Amino acid sequence: MTDSKTLRKTATLAAAGLVVTGALLAGCGESTATPMDDSFAGNSGETQQSQEEQSQSSGSDSGDSGDSGDSADSSNGSSSDSSSTTSDKKDTGKYKDGDYSINGQYGPIGEDSIDVHLTIKDGNVENVEIVGHPFTTISKTHQDDFAKAINGVVDGKPLKDLKVDKVAGASWTSDAFNKALEIARQEASIQE
Repeated sequence: MTDSKTLRKTATLAAAGLVVTGALLAGCGESTATPMDDSFAGNSGETQQSQEEQSQSSGSDSGDSGDSGDSADSSNGSSSDSSSTTSDKKDTGKYKDGDYSINGQYGPIGEDSIDVHLTIKDGNVENVEIVGHPFTTISKTHQDDFAKAINGVVDGKPLKDLKVDKVAGASWTSDAFNKALEIARQEASIQE
């Protein structure tokens, strides 16, 4: 009879432990994105110099040197949760031509990331380059497959409201890319 009680107590404690673990991990795995010219973007694997060059060239084709972002509305213009994207600019739906670089982070604990380099021309995505920073070989495979397929999915499409479904079987990478698109819309927006 003692073994039965011990077994029941062990099963009860194990079940309680699973409930607590599930509650603690519930917020894990949500994708985030940060402009790469942001001081909080983290280490994208690129040199600081290449990041500075990218941020200096962002929007340089537009010829609008008067908008440094200082007058940008601090509200998040995206319909998404503002904690998952970080840009202080509002998506106006009108976009400056230029090159934009965003770091998207994802995974159960945010261990994987991709650098998304977008070229915008006439409000459309002209080119995308993905630089993956995988944590595991499985992540590397997904990121590589995604990077090979993404241009065929988004090139020539309007940036406004662009969102991808699972590309090349890489659901988390696709989610991080969508967060990067939200930031790109905010960063490329012509602030009025």
